[in-house]
Amino acid sequence: MNPKLDELREKAAALPLKPGSYIMHAADGTVIYVGKAKALRNRVSSYFHGTHNAKTEAMVSNIDDFEVIIAKSEFEALVLENSLIKHYKPKYNILLKDDKGYPFIRLEGGAGYPRFSIASRREKDGAEYFGPYGSRGNTKAALEMLLKALKLPTCSRRFPRDLGKDRPCLNHHMGVCDAWCRGVLTEEDYRARVAEAVMVLKGRGRELTAQLTEKMNKAAEELRFEEAARLRDTVRALELLETRQTVLNKGASDTDAVGYFEGPVKSAFAVLHYVQGQLLAKDCELFDDPLGDAGESVSLLVRQYYQDAELIPARVLLPLETEDREELQRFLTEKAGHAVQVTVPQRGMYREFLAAAAENAREETERNTTAVERVSKTAQWLMDALGLEAPPGRVESFDISNTGADDVVASMVVFVDGKPKKSEYKKFKMRTIEGQDDYGSMREAVGRRFARYTAGDESFGTLPDLLLIDGGDRHAAVAREAMEEKGVCVPVFGMVKDDRHRTRALITPEGREIGIQANPAVFAFIGNIQEETHRFAIEYHRALRSKRVRASRLDGIPGVGEKRKAELLKRFKSVRAIAQANLIDLAAVIPGHAAKAVYDHFHGEEAGEEADHESDNGFGQGPEAENP
Repeated sequence: MNPKLDELREKAAALPLKPGSYIMHAADGTVIYVGKAKALRNRVSSYFHGTHNAKTEAMVSNIDDFEVIIAKSEFEALVLENSLIKHYKPKYNILLKDDKGYPFIRLEGGAGYPRFSIASRREKDGAEYFGPYGSRGNTKAALEMLLKALKLPTCSRRFPRDLGKDRPCLNHHMGVCDAWCRGVLTEEDYRARVAEAVMVLKGRGRELTAQLTEKMNKAAEELRFEEAARLRDTVRALELLETRQTVLNKGASDTDAVGYFEGPVKSAFAVLHYVQGQLLAKDCELFDDPLGDAGESVSLLVRQYYQDAELIPARVLLPLETEDREELQRFLTEKAGHAVQVTVPQRGMYREFLAAAAENAREETERNTTAVERVSKTAQWLMDALGLEAPPGRVESFDISNTGADDVVASMVVFVDGKPKKSEYKKFKMRTIEGQDDYGSMREAVGRRFARYTAGDESFGTLPDLLLIDGGDRHAAVAREAMEEKGVCVPVFGMVKDDRHRTRALITPEGREIGIQANPAVFAFIGNIQEETHRFAIEYHRALRSKRVRASRLDGIPGVGEKRKAELLKRFKSVRAIAQANLIDLAAVIPGHAAKAVYDHFHGEEAGEEADHESDNGFGQGPEAENP
């Protein structure tokens, strides 16, 4: 027993059945997790009972103490949780990497060479802010296009500090910057160009284009062709920018659709912004872990997303129902200063918006997840969840197949770095087991595998990092005993199936289950291993049974042993064809006396009567045979 766990359980059991927030602390006092609850006793106690996914197990293993704050209502608990997460940024909470929502374009205040940047909110810092706009990505792209059109710097150099210190960068040679770093153009020239950019951001782009066109024509009349060409290029760039201005001028959306996708390695949270039914822009955040409970995760991410947003749309569409949807709606309404409707549409246009958001989240996840990451993340999860010393690179798995007491076999499959290595698969036909004895058969198969290892057999010379047994804790226990009898120690777990014959959990020889269904990558990986082990065992069992049944009608014929049976089957392909062959054809394969014995065996009266009862499927496989 774990004294600390017992202490935490006892403390949780004494909590009231009231709403509130709870704060989990590590041994050094660090806040590692913050949550909310309708009933604190039930929610907090759940962490210290039963099994959880790997992330929650890791969090629970690091809890040294916790405290709770009782709230007046579920809504107050929700607001409190949000504030605490923002303040502490706990390790095990889902956190957006940066502030999302509707961005602003910021222009530095003061004298000198002010620069433009993207900001998440207005600050009282003397700078000038434009917006908010519809999307961070589109706003950034539009700002870069504007700066290049006016040939303002987009590099990291700061002026006047870096004037004349280095040669102009590639932007100047590409014709998208006037090389302000050379110090040839003055500060007044720079600020005049910035004023032109401000005109565009204030919606006066056409007025600026008209002014520049007039200057271009005047320069051409005065034969200042170089200046006229520069102005011409600027006018063209600003005209192209008009398409981007649609994004900037429309501002915030009236409907946001939330997308959520949990992949095998990464997860994604996406928000699509719509204005009058037209898609305006997208924000998306990737996470390096599965997010766990979908409803809880979506609620928390939505709150973080709009926490400091200047503008919140009139409608937010959620991909699934959450326990706190009404509280979430109230939270967003109070933040926005106007009514915000939070819904989970089931049909129509808004359901299509959600489908698009989900597809964006899925595509973003899969596009950013490599095959190597999938394997690495799965191995890391198994190491953490199973308490292994290192991520398992080589996994071996055993299964038993039989039909009653006949042809009892075992299969051993090998997976290396997440992929099956068929060249190292092994199959065993039981030698010491009589009758149907799964435990005895597993003991023999595993024992023979590691006996070959200790004997120095090169084909069994590599030990696995993890041994999986098709079956429960008793199967795992006998496999471990058989292995330890050979002086070998490898972590062993059973694969427990659900009612659909899918592996739902791993189990220790002592009977402790580790759930895998919460992690799609691990669930798929272990399921593939279980299916492959079962397939290989069934195929070997079927081959032995088929061989035995096919050869059974040739048993007892004088002069026909195993070698001549094989020769006949190789030539005629089936027992039926042998039975129908004439004496001359038989004698072409085996000696004459043996050929006559075979012919007489199949053409005598008794043989004919017997043949009436045999299967006619070409393999001599009777109706009593197993159909896996």
